[in-house]
Amino acid sequence: MPRRHRLIVPDVPIHIIQRGNNRLPCFFVEADYLVYLDLLRIAAEQAGCSVHAYVLMTNHIHLLVSPQSSSSPAAMMKSLGERYVQYVNRRHQRIGTLWQGRYRSCLVQEDHYFFVCQRYIELNPVRAGIVAHPLDYRWSSYQANAYGEASRIVKPHALYSALAAEHSERELSYRALFLEKMPWAMIEQVRDATNRNAVLGNEEFIARMARASGEDVMPRRQGRHRD
Repeated sequence: MPRRHRLIVPDVPIHIIQRGNNRLPCFFVEADYLVYLDLLRIAAEQAGCSVHAYVLMTNHIHLLVSPQSSSSPAAMMKSLGERYVQYVNRRHQRIGTLWQGRYRSCLVQEDHYFFVCQRYIELNPVRAGIVAHPLDYRWSSYQANAYGEASRIVKPHALYSALAAEHSERELSYRALFLEKMPWAMIEQVRDATNRNAVLGNEEFIARMARASGEDVMPRRQGRHRD
């Protein structure tokens, strides 16, 4: 079966997942996370991607970014992947690949689905049973988005900025989004769309993206992914 064409629209956010090869770890010590984040900052700036949310898990990563051009995400992930693998192989005296094939992604309709996706990303450590609250996990964007922690990586989306005029009120409004548990159906919707390189949005948005691409971009349930 041919690969699905990766649909990228400038300035429309995309959710990205990249997994470790055979689901094996891609971060081994604290320094690895720090190096990856620094490389992410550089790669995003050079490729023209604004990073709104991220989480680094032991064997995979999630990003929510807005690209300036249709080639921006691929350029960012190529540079980031290559540089990080070189670092890991050198640091840990290993050889071979680190990532499991191509990264997966989906277009995210801004409106309601943008914050759905952002919550999905930052709640990943909670769903994995690593922490009880996203604030307790160090390797995510939650501290920056929810408490205003200084970050050289996170670039607020216009929807985030529109939550309130003042920083403190904006952060309070953002934290309020996490008070209710995400419905399981919504979690599955994000997973399915991303694993298929499809579209996360309402019917009108999906239809518009299908017309723009000439492809079937409807998400359908497939294998069980727990990321």
